[in-house]
Amino acid sequence: MANDYSQLRMRFDGHPFIWIEPVGTHPPEAYNIVFDLPTLVLDSSNRPRVSNRTFVSLTLPQGYPKEKPKAVSNEQIFHPNFSDYICIADFWSPAQSLSDIVLDIGQMLQWQKYNIQSPLNAIAAEWAVSHAHELPIGSFDIHTASATPSISIQSHGPEEGHPQ
Repeated sequence: MANDYSQLRMRFDGHPFIWIEPVGTHPPEAYNIVFDLPTLVLDSSNRPRVSNRTFVSLTLPQGYPKEKPKAVSNEQIFHPNFSDYICIADFWSPAQSLSDIVLDIGQMLQWQKYNIQSPLNAIAAEWAVSHAHELPIGSFDIHTASATPSISIQSHGPEEGHPQ
């Protein structure tokens, strides 16, 4: 866990789109993550709309790394692989790092990565098939931390509580 913490710090300290806050003891057994990336949520009429900030909690179980971490979003993300939790791996491998998981979630939020073969949200999977020409909704390269948005995102200025 100490190695995972070090890797997360090296990879994401100063990242322009992803902020990670360790929770609890050292090494941390949980992380709060802020993604400033476009994703889809449902509006009051149950239609997908763009949201530009997502909060995710990543918790390491007592059996980690043999058991996979649990990732949960603070809101209902419209995506085939999001429900009460985020499907971070159909087949978990202890060789997968927490940094890889964070990057995967960032790509999933932007619909750069999704699995419609074993969805947690069948409606989002059907939507993905019929709207494939509109995907991905974001083209932020979080691996190199450069941005070339593929959609127009209106900024409303810094949000209260935004990590600086």
